[in-house]
Amino acid sequence: MKYLIAGLGNIGAEYELTRHNIGFLVLDQLADQQKVNFSVERLAEKADFKFKGRSIHLIKPSTYMNLSGKSIAYWMNDLKIPKENLLVIVDDLALPFGSIRLRTKGSAAGHNGLKNIEMLLGGQEYCRLRFGIGNDFGKGQQVDYVLSNFSKEEFTKLPLVIQKANDMILSFCTIGAERTMNHFND
Repeated sequence: MKYLIAGLGNIGAEYELTRHNIGFLVLDQLADQQKVNFSVERLAEKADFKFKGRSIHLIKPSTYMNLSGKSIAYWMNDLKIPKENLLVIVDDLALPFGSIRLRTKGSAAGHNGLKNIEMLLGGQEYCRLRFGIGNDFGKGQQVDYVLSNFSKEEFTKLPLVIQKANDMILSFCTIGAERTMNHFND
């Protein structure tokens, strides 16, 4: 069984620790725990490891957030990974910081990265791990908020929340989406 785990974010040092890059941050910690390194590949940084008999492929698209679907579609095709074995890690303004939910489908809810994935995969039926970043911003400040760094208080809590996300990723790959949602979703 092969799985593609795509963490959404933007490449470049200026975006590294921003809320919008939580997908990259989650996969960086998972790669560290599995003792694998990312290498620059076509349309993404990529790392691979085995876990309980599963081949798990991690990608951090290098296409920038709004064109994430291009990288995901390429790697799904290249690795011959079915849509049900895709998991996208994405920041979510609708969830409070620290809340994480696995969903098997859903709307893009205004998220341009998800809109692009939907367009290139032909629908909303793919799993996503929605990582809550909160919505503590004023009217018209959404872009500045998602592209800003986490607060000091959030930074102290981030490692535990990222660990939960990684536990959910490994659970998704071993026991499936439904059982993972039953076990982890709040």
